[in-house]
Amino acid sequence: MEELSRRFSIGYALAPKKQQSFIQLSLVNLAKERGINLIRIDTDKPLIEQGPFDCVLHKLYGDDWKRQLADYKVKIPNVVILDSPDAIERLHNRISMLQAVSELKIADNESDTFGIPKQMVIYDAETLCDPPSWEGLKFPMIAKPLVADGSAKSHKMSLVYNHKGLTNLKPPIVLQEFVNHGGVIFKVYVVGEHVKCVKRKSLPDVAEDKLESLGGLLTFSQVSNLGCNERTDEKYYKKMQLDDCEMPPQGFITNIARGLREALKLNLFNFDVIRDSRIGNRYLVIDINYFPGYAKMPSYEAVFTDFFWDLISKKEEEITVIGPALKKLAVNEDKGN
Repeated sequence: MEELSRRFSIGYALAPKKQQSFIQLSLVNLAKERGINLIRIDTDKPLIEQGPFDCVLHKLYGDDWKRQLADYKVKIPNVVILDSPDAIERLHNRISMLQAVSELKIADNESDTFGIPKQMVIYDAETLCDPPSWEGLKFPMIAKPLVADGSAKSHKMSLVYNHKGLTNLKPPIVLQEFVNHGGVIFKVYVVGEHVKCVKRKSLPDVAEDKLESLGGLLTFSQVSNLGCNERTDEKYYKKMQLDDCEMPPQGFITNIARGLREALKLNLFNFDVIRDSRIGNRYLVIDINYFPGYAKMPSYEAVFTDFFWDLISKKEEEITVIGPALKKLAVNEDKGN
């Protein structure tokens, strides 16, 4: 591959747990071979005093950090921010995040369609205890916190089987109709133009005639990462062969991913997809996450190194080629006036 004449610096600002999982030595060394240095940003010091960086990779929140990024962009206009804090904030609300799916201008192909499950936000206990208020939904339902900010609390969800289970919930929450999907969830990782779909075990299907006998609810943290103590039916998983599950068409998933990337204005995210067991060619997007656990994605080091290289080298080309051309054009216009 063609190498540029100078090395590039990517500053990363990540919470300790995210840094530990993502900044692996294998990633650092591969990037270094391509002329890219990954440098930790000291969050105890002002960002504007560090670098200079060609790119700032981050997963930090708050008004102060947002201001620091804005100031840094003023100081170094050509820096690439991955990703815009304003764009990321859309994913902090479980209603607004999935509205992006509904906004996609992608034509369904002949055999496969996509959408989102029926859902509704409940802001107070009175509405929660008033079935006519959410008459459009039916049990079972997934109850999720409205705020999705990456905290442990925001990951706490419940599979609600009947009215009895509603009494244990604390609004504001999103009630999302649970759709039987064969116990398999597809996680689609997006890194710029790269799209990788993997399959994981999920919550088992729920028989409608057993809803009243199952108790109130089942609490869990992540649909695709159920701990042994959270699995509702171990025999179900032993019987289920994940390898036998057919993957969604790659082109179909890639089109959705590209549409979401454009609608969300984000480069780094993943989205969870299930296949509706009632309609085999119907896929539903149930969640979108910013900067997920990419280390779980096969060959993530090579994917990210290529992404960083393409991003920075393209920016460098704009600076060295397009920049002077625009400046020359402006000078000629001044002369003409």
